[in-house]
Amino acid sequence: MGRRPQPHIKERLLDACADHALAHGLPDRLEPLATATGTSARMLIYHFGTRDALLRAVLGHARQRQLDTFGDLLRARPDEPYTATLDRAWTSITGPDGRPYLRMFGQLRESAEQRLWPNFRRTATTDWLGPLEDGLRSIGRPDLATLVLAVIRGLLMDLDATGDTTRTDRAFRDFLGAVEQLSSGDHSTAYRSHERAGGSTTSTDTAEPDFEPVSRPVPTPPPRLR
Repeated sequence: MGRRPQPHIKERLLDACADHALAHGLPDRLEPLATATGTSARMLIYHFGTRDALLRAVLGHARQRQLDTFGDLLRARPDEPYTATLDRAWTSITGPDGRPYLRMFGQLRESAEQRLWPNFRRTATTDWLGPLEDGLRSIGRPDLATLVLAVIRGLLMDLDATGDTTRTDRAFRDFLGAVEQLSSGDHSTAYRSHERAGGSTTSTDTAEPDFEPVSRPVPTPPPRLR
């Protein structure tokens, strides 16, 4: 008779494998994971079935940790402005606690390991839109979620390529200043993509482009894009 499943042992092994993968990267062999868990490759196969099944489980487990951690960082809090929440989240995401996730999933995004998670590039983007929309709703601008995510992802790529923490930190805080202006300014004068959806508008002045204010003094130069 075969052994009965032992979920608590499997969960412990998965935790240890995820710890090792976050610290050292996802290995292409079982031996490093066996060493990290204090067991054998044979026992890992017994619990997970195949090498690829184990690696997929490790990726999924680490990804859930990241979603839980980063999702909590992006959650709006009643005692602080959301731009302050984003600033604190950026510091944590790019710090010692967050970088192992960025390194691990950044490598997955660019490597042949995508066969383990074929749709990862898409889910790695769309996973964060919901939490950002929820947080930005606290300042009345859930429509900025795609913009905020694009800036975060772009600066993370910059940081990964250059290691220039000072410059990327400054750039992100400059961007947060722009978000504050967008959230506190007159929304009727800003370009609002959701107002353009369907190609219709309730305004009778259809000659004015969406990037510009409805009225402006004639002698002054055109206003800057906001």
